[in-house]
Amino acid sequence: MWVYILKRLLLMIPTLFGVLLITFVVVQFVPGGPVEQYLAEARSAEGGAAEGGSVYRGAQGVDPQRIEQIKALYGFDKPAHERFIDMLGRFARFDLGTSFFQNKPVGDLIIEKLPVSVTLGLWTFLISYGVAVPLGVAKAVRAGSRFDLVTTLLVLIGYAIPGFVLGVALLVIFGGQLQWFPLRGLTSSNWEELGWGARIVDYLWHITLPVTAMVLGSFAVTAMLTKNAFLEEIRKQYVMTARAKGLSERQVLWKHVFRNALIPIVTGFPAAFIGAFFTGALLIETLFSLDGLGLLSYESVIRRDYPVVMGTLFLFTLIGLVTKLISDLCYVWVDPRVKFD
Repeated sequence: MWVYILKRLLLMIPTLFGVLLITFVVVQFVPGGPVEQYLAEARSAEGGAAEGGSVYRGAQGVDPQRIEQIKALYGFDKPAHERFIDMLGRFARFDLGTSFFQNKPVGDLIIEKLPVSVTLGLWTFLISYGVAVPLGVAKAVRAGSRFDLVTTLLVLIGYAIPGFVLGVALLVIFGGQLQWFPLRGLTSSNWEELGWGARIVDYLWHITLPVTAMVLGSFAVTAMLTKNAFLEEIRKQYVMTARAKGLSERQVLWKHVFRNALIPIVTGFPAAFIGAFFTGALLIETLFSLDGLGLLSYESVIRRDYPVVMGTLFLFTLIGLVTKLISDLCYVWVDPRVKFD
């Protein structure tokens, strides 16, 4: 096992390097970088000052010495390969760099945005798995019944409706017309003044609509996967043998079928759980005015904030690779018949 883990850890290095290299090439050489954006803003400001009657010197362009200073500020005074090597050296020390436009360490920005992402991702994960797995088992046991058909129809309808469309409907109905829930934010403005009980109620009151918009379409795949896995196991020979020995249907289902049927679900559990802490739902965050990782990633790409783009990419790719390794190890933990070789 340890040899297998070591091989996988060593394979992460070229994978991570390739991801960073391709992204670096793409983001560094597209037009509209931070230097160009700064110069455009400077020319725009000078043009506005000229219209207001101030002295205007924009006709001659920005001072070349000032341009070189801006390039040095953003690190563009060095060749691309030197910038890439410097970035790899910083990442090796887990230094994600500093944002160009917010002038904060990228790690601090991620920590600032995590509460929103943890709220959306973790609640969505817990509710989805808490509903999907029991629902899938119930559908498998009652396969072909009216309950199975009705729940399948409802699950597929929820899966077909995009989360942001459902979010708009929830906002209009429950936030606008009925005014049962707030329209924006994670907590109220006076949250710090509330007691602990009132804080919990206020927090749950604010997250109800965004979490509902994310949950309804997210548990469809898990529910149908659970159902199909249980149906496949129920039809196998060992289940018929267990029933022939006189075991009750409950014992057959939970002692024999349950463990084998949950293999595809349990192996995906680590990725879903860890991913819940770093979920960035751009449209939901924008719709409900929640400043999370999704909005941070989008704004950093639009503004060409390269340290944020590359820093978050490095961190999330590393987490994804480690999570994939943990998921593969879960195969052996759930099913000892699986061998590492």
